[in-house]
Amino acid sequence: MKLAVTGKGGVGKTTLVAGLAWAFAEEGLKVLAIDADPASNLAQALGFSPEQRLTPIAEMKELIAERTGSQPGSMGGFFKLNPRVEDLPEKYVLERDGIRLMVMGTVQKGGGGCVCPENVLVRALVSHLLLRKGEVVILDMEAGVEHLGRATAAAVDALIVVVEPGRRSLEVAGKIRKLAADIGLKSIAMVGNKIRGEADRKFLQEQMAEYPFLGFLAYDPLVIEADLSGTPPFIGNPAFREAIKIICRRIQEIKIEKRKVEKAVS
Repeated sequence: MKLAVTGKGGVGKTTLVAGLAWAFAEEGLKVLAIDADPASNLAQALGFSPEQRLTPIAEMKELIAERTGSQPGSMGGFFKLNPRVEDLPEKYVLERDGIRLMVMGTVQKGGGGCVCPENVLVRALVSHLLLRKGEVVILDMEAGVEHLGRATAAAVDALIVVVEPGRRSLEVAGKIRKLAADIGLKSIAMVGNKIRGEADRKFLQEQMAEYPFLGFLAYDPLVIEADLSGTPPFIGNPAFREAIKIICRRIQEIKIEKRKVEKAVS
């Protein structure tokens, strides 16, 4: 299972990713969660202590220089476009309760898709992780699809766009859908978050009628308290766990449908 989660900043991407990682690990699956959001707080949402901080791959200057043959921050010149990355997932991870975490980071310079050593290494690593078999990979992205490309779009079982009841959230979702179409990402689904009642649910379904909703997460004071206290949202919150399990079941249905289509085409 390969999942990419995106949406407007503050909409609840990391909360969803943490919940999905917990649910798949509960089923006994190997889970790799990738933090590729500039906010970089997935470790906290998964229950890692502040002392267990990982330096984002995009900020590892010596590693980038070694693997690409060029100094980070340089523009122009020559460097490897296909750096070796297969050993990195075993070296730069944290592990807790069956969930492994990598912090990818984001290239903080003009144009997220710039051809620079940092971006080349990050993109190569994401491609490697999405294309290898035998585990659930959940990618917590910023509000876009910058870490993905045409080579990996086919490997993603679902691009999950988190939306909340609000025009700005829907505007960002619309932009993400266009970016996804540009690289050939076809399996797009929505998760509604911060739902206060049936009116919120209906509003999102009407505004995003052309895309399926995997499920809805309630506006939950317990989730807010977990964020404030730095604890995982799935601890001590049965309602949140049940909602996440429903979303997981629907994701697995998408995976089954994708396999059927691939077999029919082949």
